[in-house]
Amino acid sequence: MSRIAAALAALKAQGRTALIPYVTAGDPGAEGTPAIMQALAEGGADIIELGVPFSDPMADGPVIQKASERALARGIGAPQVLAMVRAFRKLNGTTPVVLMGYANPLERYDQREGEGAFIRAAAEAGVDGLLVVDYPPEECEAFAGRLKAAGLDLIFLLAPTSTEQRMKDVGRIASGYVYYVSLNGVTGAGNLDTAAVAEMLPRIRRHVSVPVGVGFGIRDAASARAVAAVADAVVIGSRLIQVLQAAPSDNAQSAPDAARAFMAEIRGALDAPPEAPSAPPPEGHRQRPGEAGSAAVA
Repeated sequence: MSRIAAALAALKAQGRTALIPYVTAGDPGAEGTPAIMQALAEGGADIIELGVPFSDPMADGPVIQKASERALARGIGAPQVLAMVRAFRKLNGTTPVVLMGYANPLERYDQREGEGAFIRAAAEAGVDGLLVVDYPPEECEAFAGRLKAAGLDLIFLLAPTSTEQRMKDVGRIASGYVYYVSLNGVTGAGNLDTAAVAEMLPRIRRHVSVPVGVGFGIRDAASARAVAAVADAVVIGSRLIQVLQAAPSDNAQSAPDAARAFMAEIRGALDAPPEAPSAPPPEGHRQRPGEAGSAAVA
């Protein structure tokens, strides 16, 4: 069982929802990513998605695009991302790490280092899974096999527009978890429709046996808690990047502290007991003006 599968199985046994934050490697600073990752874990993250910066993303909204641009300007590429994972593993040997990005940086790494080099280097660094946005399931079964042989999971995206056939294709080779994009559009865009998510997840689960995480549009404790009622995992990225960007840059500990506090807030909301329904007023009680629940009568 992979580290991702073990973490999700343990949470399911506890009746808890997984919390999966996304951060872009090398942002807001080139040296601070391992400390931020550790702070996320300390704040309650169960799995960490680490973005591999890329110049031409197709799924990322403005917030993550700008984070990638800042990281690329600092010279962050696939080799540097792997070095960050190795540094994180010196701090934390248990929290699963998923690299999320696009095919170009991975394939460019193999062009330089030899076929299959990226998978080998990722496994050696302590990576647990890959989510390659532009690798459709019908075109990467061999890639999935090579990952599995190296002990890594291959995670796929599904969207509101995904067909039944696409769900079947994903379910056939996905491992770890599946990431359901809760809205049509890019990261950080639109308003989360939790009713639509609740309607879609049973359709996905008919074809997918691994846990289903939900992301895109989750920005705070309330939206995370709403999604947690129906999903196996909650993924949050754009809002976290904004939190990190707002942290004072003159103190190296500011970004990790902000990451830890933000995760703790979301984790607390996910783990809070269900709110008890409000009790009806005693029989014969007449509400006075100003009491909770009073209403004007025409």
